[in-house]
Amino acid sequence: MSHHAQKRALFKRLRELGLRLDGIEDALEAPHSKDWEEMAVEREGDEVLEGLGVSGQAEVARIRAALQRMADGSYGTCVRCGETISQDRLAVLPETPLCRTCATAA
Repeated sequence: MSHHAQKRALFKRLRELGLRLDGIEDALEAPHSKDWEEMAVEREGDEVLEGLGVSGQAEVARIRAALQRMADGSYGTCVRCGETISQDRLAVLPETPLCRTCATAA
């Protein structure tokens, strides 16, 4: 997969995450029930949504960092050891900053 195709895939994923995070935010801001039992269930659901939101924000940060590496010409080079990240790895994880060896060690 070319850098151009990877860049398109990263921007597509950013859009998807943006929509998902907007939906999570809307759900978390929705008014809660006045019934105690329903409120407890809603709070559990909110905790799950908060976890998904944190995970989504972390993925957004990784994607933005990958796009920055593309812009500065360091994309595809491991940020830890400086070796080239395999195309197979980048095809599966286009936002990865680490080669397989460094990712395994971390």
